[in-house]
Amino acid sequence: MKIDWKKAIGLTAAVAMLVPLAACGGSSDGAVPGTEDITLSVWAPQEDQAKDTNWLGQVEENFAKDHPEYNITWKNDVVSEGDASKQVSTDPSAAADVYMFASDQLGVLMDAKAIGQLGTDAEKQVKEQNGDLEVDSVTGTDGKLYGVPYTDNTWFMYYNKSKITEDEAKDFDTILSKAKVTFPLQNSWYINGFYDGLSLFGEKGNDADAGMVFPKDGADITSYLVDVVANPNFSNDDGASGLAAIKDGSADVLFSGTWSAADVKEALGDNYAATQLPTFTVNGEKKQMKSFAATKAVAYNPNAKNTKAAAQFAAYLGNTDSQKLHYEMRQIPPSDTSLSDLTTDDIAAKAQADTMANTAILQSGLAGMNDWWTPAETFGKALVNKEITKDNAAAKYQDWIDQTKGTIAE
Repeated sequence: MKIDWKKAIGLTAAVAMLVPLAACGGSSDGAVPGTEDITLSVWAPQEDQAKDTNWLGQVEENFAKDHPEYNITWKNDVVSEGDASKQVSTDPSAAADVYMFASDQLGVLMDAKAIGQLGTDAEKQVKEQNGDLEVDSVTGTDGKLYGVPYTDNTWFMYYNKSKITEDEAKDFDTILSKAKVTFPLQNSWYINGFYDGLSLFGEKGNDADAGMVFPKDGADITSYLVDVVANPNFSNDDGASGLAAIKDGSADVLFSGTWSAADVKEALGDNYAATQLPTFTVNGEKKQMKSFAATKAVAYNPNAKNTKAAAQFAAYLGNTDSQKLHYEMRQIPPSDTSLSDLTTDDIAAKAQADTMANTAILQSGLAGMNDWWTPAETFGKALVNKEITKDNAAAKYQDWIDQTKGTIAE
């Protein structure tokens, strides 16, 4: 849910949950002697605060019980992970003490001095809970950690298993020969999937000097995509048409994330399946399709009045018990690897985890990524509109690289 900054501030008085957690006995105001009266403001998505799925409120209650040294007044407002950097960086001193954010916003938040470095215990927690990609997603240009991941954010492949076997689902060319495939080729968060070898700001995505490096055989991949677009079994997904096609049976394969799981499962019924991304072949060479991957994480604001409590609560929101509760209440797949048994029967969650581990590259949070989005979208649209042909594939590929200020791999 997108919230205007002024409205976000105004919501505090009207919507905020004020939960004073005072123990009995002690001082005249009901607080236990020696406790510290504090206020913590928290920004989180609407869905995490809804009446029937108030995960945030439950975690706050748990934190208060585990930290009797605080007498806490909570002030909760609605700001989604996707809007966090815009809201926080507008005025970090007026932003929430703790907020949830998408990891690709890390560079903006660091530039605004609006995100706090994790302490030793929280850093240890993050490294114990997560794989390398998740850790890298919250690692700043200085090599320090700045967020506590709680779920992965990427896309993978859903398919109709009455049309494609589990083994056939491993190869895109086989899939395209047997089933109707929809793919958002004009979407700049997806088109990268075919450019195996693409590197964005170094191995960990935090090296600004490394820049964007495109695969050497990208012109051949582009020519391959010209054939894909021309294939009668292929259709472009404009963001809504793909899911609609799955629902009406005119498509058998959809590339999307866990947010589509319920709809795809309902549409496919017993034929519902999902998996990590397949390979494809260009000029006899096997390529691996790779999605952009990021995380959603919790951060604390270094401008908070009580940074210690804010940092503690940020880590608490992303700890194992809180992630488990998040899945139980809202079916948000945990990034914590110790909770893998929790999602054993969750087809989409498993596909997401496998994709993060095996068929994804980190979506960098550096400001330089701004040079990616529009040129990639323009290039994808040109493919979909058949403006790119085998004859001009190499030239168009080079134009794309030039527009992103990128280079071609040696």
